[in-house]
Amino acid sequence: MMYEGYVRKRIFTALGLLFLIFLVSLFSLMKGAYPLSPQEVLSALAGKGSRAAIYTIWNIRLPRIIAAILVGASLALSGAVLQGILRNPLATPFTMGVSHGAMFGASLAIILGAGYAESSGRVIIDNPYAIVLFAFMGAMLSTIIIVFLAKLKGLSPQAMILAGVAMSSLFMALTTLIQYFANELQLAAMVYWSFGDLGRPYWREDLIMLVSLIPAIGYFLARRWDLNATSIGDEVALSVGVEVDKFRMISAVLSAYITAVSVAFVGVIGFIGLIAPHAIRLVFGGDYRFLIPLSTLLGSLILLTADTFARLAFSPMILPVGVVTSFLGAPMFLYLLIRMEGVR
Repeated sequence: MMYEGYVRKRIFTALGLLFLIFLVSLFSLMKGAYPLSPQEVLSALAGKGSRAAIYTIWNIRLPRIIAAILVGASLALSGAVLQGILRNPLATPFTMGVSHGAMFGASLAIILGAGYAESSGRVIIDNPYAIVLFAFMGAMLSTIIIVFLAKLKGLSPQAMILAGVAMSSLFMALTTLIQYFANELQLAAMVYWSFGDLGRPYWREDLIMLVSLIPAIGYFLARRWDLNATSIGDEVALSVGVEVDKFRMISAVLSAYITAVSVAFVGVIGFIGLIAPHAIRLVFGGDYRFLIPLSTLLGSLILLTADTFARLAFSPMILPVGVVTSFLGAPMFLYLLIRMEGVR
């Protein structure tokens, strides 16, 4: 009976998060420079109503909302997994340099011709697959170095964060170097990419992110018990039959991949992978059977809410959502860092 209550509470929480995502999505569809009533939104979703409403919903707001849901889920999932396999509460794609590695790869793809900026300021993606590939290679380079150092030198959680900061600085320097040699259009595209903005993806990009995310969620849910064991310690994981090194590398590769896909299309968005998993851990504990689905849902909700705020706070001007998430995540990062130091 106690276990049934334990599971029921988490199922109800998941349903509650889904309902909140629906409500925020509906609110985001209604609000903006061109406000719409609930009836107009429903009519536009059905392909009826005014042409302006239909265009606004299907070409501007709905792709952006779906992108927020997918990117938030990807970053939260990646953060939860990295924290488990590295046993580091501060490990996220942003703090470990994975996002900046992906940003370097995306910038390299842009200067090689995969994307450019029009004179109007709108960023165009000529070849999204090339950008994803290059972003993945940059993200993987950072991931492999961090995992290798953690395994070879037995780095403490604090040392791994410092290594991540070093990797972030290195990739930021490399990105700046590429920007120095870029022409004006390429430079505009790279700088715009670095802001972290959800207005760029359209249906094609949303589909690529969805196709990338679903297998990753399926894999980590299937290996949830291995994640539980690895998060406790290598000895425990080995004792229950987990091939720790192989599992850690596969998990790191998948985490880097879904991060790279997100960064390739929306730029660097920080701290979602820190806020969502830790909020779930504080309330429900670290059981990966529930941490994975609840973290992905909360990550989607946080990013969707942050982007809605970024669109409406200074309307008609739209803030980059990466700015909003950094304001949310920086205090959480400092709190966790102080808490870690207090445990020593």
